[in-house]
Amino acid sequence: MARLTSYVDLLLRWNPTINLISRRDEKHVWTRHVADSLALVPALPGSVSRAIDLGSGAGLPGLVLAIATDIHFDLVESDQRKAAFLREAIRATQAPAHVHAVRIEALTVPPAPLVTARALAPLTTLLAWSAPFLAAGGVCLFPKGRTAGDELTQAAAQWHMRVETFPSATDPDATLLRLSEITRVRPTS
Repeated sequence: MARLTSYVDLLLRWNPTINLISRRDEKHVWTRHVADSLALVPALPGSVSRAIDLGSGAGLPGLVLAIATDIHFDLVESDQRKAAFLREAIRATQAPAHVHAVRIEALTVPPAPLVTARALAPLTTLLAWSAPFLAAGGVCLFPKGRTAGDELTQAAAQWHMRVETFPSATDPDATLLRLSEITRVRPTS
């Protein structure tokens, strides 16, 4: 809890300068952002030692999960100011994480058994970005809003996957998608 408090204090100190979260969300940072990130913990695959968080921004959910679970996270954030914040937050919290200040398409890391992303892109795009970084038998965890069903329908045209859905613990309109066995749909001849 002390490490999460240190992270939140730092986030609120940096937020006016680099807009890590919405100003109106500052007073709800614990419920809207930290609790929302921690809600992924029950869906984590067992014995994961490494994960990749795409579009980390303020460290949600990757850095929060690294702090809470001691899973090593590769945090991918192309915005240099946000990457600087993430480095400072890692230092301050002693979180097991490393920042990659590159675009997702330029990332070069070995595949991991877990890939996460929050509020980054539509599901079809997330799957295309995640697939090269997901180890065999791995899982993607993507919190999604009220469009989750539509996004799953659109993604089904390009991707086969096992889908598990969990209601959000913090937002009645949101869903957590736990995706596994992900493969591209093969075009028919």
